[in-house]
Amino acid sequence: MVAICGYAQQPSKPVSAKKIDKWIQHREWANGVTINPHVSVNKAAFYEAYHTNKKVWDAAFDFMKTHDLVTIATGKYAIMGDTVFASITEEPSKKMEDAKWESHKKYIDLQYIIKGKEIIGVADASKATITKPYTLDAMNYIADGTYYTTDSGTFFLFFPNDAHRPVIKADGYDVVKKIVIKIIVAKVE
Repeated sequence: MVAICGYAQQPSKPVSAKKIDKWIQHREWANGVTINPHVSVNKAAFYEAYHTNKKVWDAAFDFMKTHDLVTIATGKYAIMGDTVFASITEEPSKKMEDAKWESHKKYIDLQYIIKGKEIIGVADASKATITKPYTLDAMNYIADGTYYTTDSGTFFLFFPNDAHRPVIKADGYDVVKKIVIKIIVAKVE
């Protein structure tokens, strides 16, 4: 039994790390979008989530491919109703002390910086201390995590077990344009 996206799942066949790496490199998932998963992305969870619900992932990457993200207006965009949707923001990043740790149960976050840079913290939610229980689809924490400065051309994926602390100010970048695509978690039993 393997835990994928916060749910237990019995894969039809065990998948090797080599096969997952090959799948990432061949970019079948990318649908023509020239971005790559950040080093912090759980590649095995990405592989399983993609193959469990390929249609929603293809819709998310297709949205990124068919829209000019540099010129797209800020706001919310329905991709597949409440199953997959995007939020485009262009706003000031926050001081470290003003950014909160969060995680989500219902959605996987795909986060990609369009313009600028920010710092994003990543931590295991099971090792974090809850400061605010779930309301709608977010829970807040106090956590010890690893911090990354976003790189051009890479995206982050946050599964339900990933606490993340986004929108932290990176030196020299006050305003950041970003897309967050919410992808429904497929519960497979």
